[in-house]
Amino acid sequence: MSLAGKNILVTAGPTWTAVDRVRVLTSVFSGETGLRIARSLKDQGAKVTLFMGPGRAKFQTTDWTEMNIEQFFYYDELDSLLKTTELKQFDAILHSSAVSDFQSSDVYQGKKSSKSGFNIPLIPTEKLVDKIRTASPDSFLVKFKLQVGLSRQELHDIALNSLKASDAQLIVANNLDEMDGETHQTYLIDPQGQSTPASTKTSLCEHLISRLISALNH
Repeated sequence: MSLAGKNILVTAGPTWTAVDRVRVLTSVFSGETGLRIARSLKDQGAKVTLFMGPGRAKFQTTDWTEMNIEQFFYYDELDSLLKTTELKQFDAILHSSAVSDFQSSDVYQGKKSSKSGFNIPLIPTEKLVDKIRTASPDSFLVKFKLQVGLSRQELHDIALNSLKASDAQLIVANNLDEMDGETHQTYLIDPQGQSTPASTKTSLCEHLISRLISALNH
């Protein structure tokens, strides 16, 4: 079996939130993993839509011709894309984008400049993955969870709680300390708490394909 005929959305890359008109808050993530996942799903026959943020991942010409790619930069732009897209059309949604957890509550409409420095008042952003689940309750939802400096058991427990909080069918848990290029230790955890390790990006893609084929072809 394959993913032929299946309609799948992948979100990838970081988001920006504005500090002033020229500065932003963002993360270090490139979007490469999400792009690799999108390509692997496309190669399995899926019709792939990719929402890609402002990372360093390099597109190929075939990406543009074989996938529906929408680029965004800011958190609000990704939020808008999700609101204006009919999410119920997707058999599966893989939300790998490194979405900003905080945004400034007072964006300066010029360029902040001070020799003595300045403070940025931060407030939490809304969890886009929860909006995705509300908008498309029947899609197979894959959530991604990154932590730093935790033991594998701590990572597992936090990821499982996160999966249940968003009513996702699968969560990909990763620790920043175990990510280095192609080496990318992840754990695919289901609602029953079963964990499947993947040690590379290639292995992660293979495990995700296997899970999706099983879930979407029953």
